[in-house]
Amino acid sequence: MRSSNPVFSRRGFSRDAGGHAGFGAPQQAQAGTATNPYATNPYATDPATGMPQAPARGSVMTIDDVVSRTAMTLGTVILTATLAWITLPVDAANINKSYGIAIGAALVAFVLAIVQSFKGKASPPLILGYAAFEGVFLGVISAAVSTAIGSGVVIQAVLGTMCVFAGVLFAYKMRWIRVTRRFYGFVMAAAVGFMLLMLANLLFSVFGGGDGLGFRSGGLGILFGVIGIILGACFLALDFKQVEDGVTYGAPREEAWLAAFGLTMTLVWIYLEMLRLFSILSGDD
Repeated sequence: MRSSNPVFSRRGFSRDAGGHAGFGAPQQAQAGTATNPYATNPYATDPATGMPQAPARGSVMTIDDVVSRTAMTLGTVILTATLAWITLPVDAANINKSYGIAIGAALVAFVLAIVQSFKGKASPPLILGYAAFEGVFLGVISAAVSTAIGSGVVIQAVLGTMCVFAGVLFAYKMRWIRVTRRFYGFVMAAAVGFMLLMLANLLFSVFGGGDGLGFRSGGLGILFGVIGIILGACFLALDFKQVEDGVTYGAPREEAWLAAFGLTMTLVWIYLEMLRLFSILSGDD
């Protein structure tokens, strides 16, 4: 089974006998390396015998690596978002220019994310570039919401994102969330349906004006905002599973950048859904 997160999709996301997703059970890795996606690289096997070996210290991904890389990517997002908030005014005289820059930054971030997703290995410049341009987009959008409603909405969205992250991490560590093939399939099906509905809403909005089908405002907007946040939480669980398995089964150290990339994209998703939800609840639909 493959991960729903594009930055992990090149890795074998297999299923053990109990139906739990992962890179292969430890006993399987000792008996053979077929289920370990890293079994064919020098970090996971002895080139002479083909049997698993202990990787050289410092050559494999650790939790500290993931934390430090994620701090770098999120720090870049926050830095550029703050600079965009300060330097790109969203008053009546400048809002069109600022929105234009924000949309351009979002498109560049999207292209960089796609390029990184299809690369054979992690590219820190691409990942940090994505974070920088994504931050510009978030900074302008957040400033516009703050101007229209008040800075409290942005603070609520940030705190809400942090709470979702902490809650999912706690639930995952307590094993209340089990990433199984069924869980993966449900999340993927729900995500595809959600994105198709949002795309249809956008098209109706562009060609018909207003909020299109009404999926992003009013009562339906609140409902789909909650659904979007729940989907983001599910993607976080998939990300945590990939990180856990990568550390357990000796992923190369560069994979920490991919883990940071995936976590950053998921957190951006959750923040935007939080921002939309709190905006609607505050009366700006």
